[in-house]
Amino acid sequence: MNNQRANNFGVKIDWLTILLWLLLCIIGWFNIHAAVYDPEQPSLFSLGTNYGKQSIYIISALIIGACILIIDAKFFSSASPFIYGVTVILLMVVLVVGRNVGGNQAWIPLGSFRLQPSEFGKLATCLLLANYLSSQSTKIPNTKSLIIAASIVLLPVFLVMLQPDTGSALAFFSLIFVFYREGYVNTNLLIFGGLCILLFVLTLLINQWILIGILAGIIGLLMYFMRRRRKNLINLGILFAVSSLYICCVEFAYDNILQAHQRNRIDIILGKMDDPRGQGYNLNQSKIAIGSGQLFGKGYLQGTQTKYNFVPEQSTDFIFCTIGEEWGFVGCVTVVAIYVTLLLRIVHIAERQRSAFARIYAYGVASILFFHFFINIGMTIGIVPVIGIPLPFLSYGGSSLWSFTILLFIMLRFDSNRKGIV
Repeated sequence: MNNQRANNFGVKIDWLTILLWLLLCIIGWFNIHAAVYDPEQPSLFSLGTNYGKQSIYIISALIIGACILIIDAKFFSSASPFIYGVTVILLMVVLVVGRNVGGNQAWIPLGSFRLQPSEFGKLATCLLLANYLSSQSTKIPNTKSLIIAASIVLLPVFLVMLQPDTGSALAFFSLIFVFYREGYVNTNLLIFGGLCILLFVLTLLINQWILIGILAGIIGLLMYFMRRRRKNLINLGILFAVSSLYICCVEFAYDNILQAHQRNRIDIILGKMDDPRGQGYNLNQSKIAIGSGQLFGKGYLQGTQTKYNFVPEQSTDFIFCTIGEEWGFVGCVTVVAIYVTLLLRIVHIAERQRSAFARIYAYGVASILFFHFFINIGMTIGIVPVIGIPLPFLSYGGSSLWSFTILLFIMLRFDSNRKGIV
C-alpha cells in the first residue's frame, strides 16, 4: 500500500516543470562562470568565486525542492498567515540592520551570506493572497474582498519601497493578473491601465498642451459620429476632462515623485537623453555585448565585453548579456523559449487544479516569474528602463534562487496533491 502510494506520488509530480527549472539553473550556473571567470580558480566548484557559491546554492535548492515535495500540501495553506507575518517582520528588520548595496538597504547580513527579504516577500504574498481569496464564501467578487486582498499586496510593497527597491516593489503589481483571473479586475480596467501608461509615455514625448489639443480633436470627431446618443457625448466629455487632468499631472509627478536617476533611465529609453558614459552606460554596454554575439556567439568564455567587465552586474541583473555575447541569437532564443515553455506549463498546471487555493497560487507564480522574465530581458535590450531585478534561476544569488525555487516547488506540491488541497 505504501509503495503504491509512493509510486503514485512520483507519477503525479510534473517532471517537465522540474526539468525546465533544472535546465535554467544549469544554464545560469555556466553563464555566471563565464561572466566572472577567474583563471586562477577555473573550476565551476571554486568556492572563492560567485560560480562556486552558485553551485552550493543550486545543490541546496535541489534539497529544498525535494523537502517541499514531501511536506503535506495543506501545511502551506494553513501556515500562509504565519509565513506572511514573518516576512513582513523581516522587511521591517532590514530597514534597521540591513546592509546598503547600490543605494538599497535590502539585505540582512548573515556572516558571508546576505538575505534579501523582498525576494521571499513575493512568495509569502502569493500564499496569503491565495489563502484569502479562496476562503471567500461567495464566488461573486465584492469591494470589501478586493480592498483586503489589495492590502495584502500593498503592505510589502510599501515596506520594500522604504528600502528603496523600486524594481522588487513593482514585481508585486504583476499580481494584477491573479485579480483578473479571479474576476476582481475586468478587461476594461486592464485596457484602461494600458491606456494610462500609453498616455504617460506620450506626455513625456509630446508637449502636454499639444497632446491635449490632439486629444480634443480625437474626442471631437468621436462626438460628431456619436452625436445622436446623448449618453455617449456625456461619457466622451468626461473622458476628455479626466484625460486632460491626468496629462497635466504627469509632468508634476514625473519631476517630484521619481528620483533623478529613475527619470534619467526613462529619458534614455525614450530617446530624450543620450548619455553613453553616464546614466546610459549600463544599457549601452549591454546592447554592445548582446549585439556582438551575432548569430551563434563568440563561444564559451570568449566574450570580450564579459571578460573585461564592461557590463556592470553581469552575473546578476545583466546575466542575459553573457548569454547574448557568448551564445548569440540562437542562445538567446533558446533561453527565451525555455522560459515561455515554463510559463505556459505553469498556466496549464493552474487551470487543472481542483482547489481555488492552488489555482490562485499557481497564477501568482506565473505572474511573478513573467514579470521578472520580461522586465529583466527587456532592460538588457533597451525596451524598458533599468530597474535592477534578477532573471529567475539564472542570475547569481542565493536569496533569488531559493525564493523562486520555493515559489515554484510549492506549486508543484499542490499539483501533485490536486485531490487533497482545501
